[in-house]
Amino acid sequence: MILRSRIVATPQGIRPATIHVNGAVIERVGGYDDVLDGVAIGDYGELTLMPGVVDSHVHVNEPGRTEWEGFETATHAAAAGGVTTIVDMPLNSIPPTISVPALEAKVHALQGKCRVDVALWGGAVPGNADQLRPMLDAGARGFKCFLVDSGVPEFGHLDAAGLDLALKTLRGTGAPLLVHAELPEHLHAHGEDASSYASYLASRPHEAEDEAIALVYECVRTSGAKAHIVHLSSANGLATIRRARDANVPLTAETTPHYLYFDAERVPDGATEFKCAPPIRERANRDALWRGIEEGLFLAIVSDHSPCTPELKRMVEGDIARAWGGIASLQFGLPIVWTEAKRRGVKLETIVELMTIGPARLAGLDQRKGKLAAGYDADIVVFDPEGQFVVRTELVQHRHKVTPYAGETLTGIVKTTFVRGHKVWEDGRHVGEAIGVWVR
Repeated sequence: MILRSRIVATPQGIRPATIHVNGAVIERVGGYDDVLDGVAIGDYGELTLMPGVVDSHVHVNEPGRTEWEGFETATHAAAAGGVTTIVDMPLNSIPPTISVPALEAKVHALQGKCRVDVALWGGAVPGNADQLRPMLDAGARGFKCFLVDSGVPEFGHLDAAGLDLALKTLRGTGAPLLVHAELPEHLHAHGEDASSYASYLASRPHEAEDEAIALVYECVRTSGAKAHIVHLSSANGLATIRRARDANVPLTAETTPHYLYFDAERVPDGATEFKCAPPIRERANRDALWRGIEEGLFLAIVSDHSPCTPELKRMVEGDIARAWGGIASLQFGLPIVWTEAKRRGVKLETIVELMTIGPARLAGLDQRKGKLAAGYDADIVVFDPEGQFVVRTELVQHRHKVTPYAGETLTGIVKTTFVRGHKVWEDGRHVGEAIGVWVR
């Protein structure tokens, strides 16, 4: 099979090219007119061919809380959004992925259900440091930890000593420790008005995040292990990320579509679908995050897809104080980010890198995922960067249709998704079987 377009996102830049696919892998990338007699050609004209999106921050919640999501529905949403690989987070499933048997239970749960490929993070919690290296040997790509209450009792959070121990345990492995960076001593109670978004924002101030990122920096600097700040929302924290980059300290960061698209001034009171932690912050903060993207301070943009049942979102009551904190956006990440990037004049190449090879590199998958290059998996997306659509309930592929993007007009349409050479999505519908596999 040969796919070609005049707009192909290659590692050498966007150019006319052909992608020669042999089975599940890319055999080579050639010139636009480099075609062979007798080989099927998919000519996509002026549509963009790009690597499949790698989303390294997805809460699938299976096994144990599959009523929140699940591998079948999550990977349906992923395929529709041009996401060809997800890396599942270790919490919100029961059991959480904090031991080798729990990792094996997760692998068993995903078999035969997935429309895209799946890798797995393990979890670092109090008392399981001795499980980290065995879990790496069993296939975990790295580990997620919290420095504050995770929201679920079975996944405890680390204090400074626990953070330091986890990093020292991982030293020399090359595996990252992913850190939810907020410190509990800087958090406050929600105000009396449970529906007030301003009160929720004030309860999780910049300082909670900024001081946590500074703590992680110091622990990484002294341990020599890798760490990564997940869902960075406070742009103040980028000063520490810049410091790490300049000092060659192995600390990186990601941000999410919702921090780049929304701002606190736009969130209505009682709109629980916007609640997440850390929170969506002020407009000036969002602008500063975009400046961080242009400066190259982020390794990745990923969804932090964290759905739950509508009841837990407390939408009827409009109770932001007690609602589950998580935003569902796995299906729409690429167009969300591209909509805002295009408005700001940020190049598509920048967004492609941050949503493909960046997260693949974080998860140690960058030798097979995230590039249109010889030897890589044939994970390919046909993307129309000029098309527009309105996010409507009937389009949503994840289990519950709750999302703050409902009604938003987005730019960028995923036309076709290939996973390892198999077409899994085309023109608004799923194609073929559940061919996704565990990637270890």
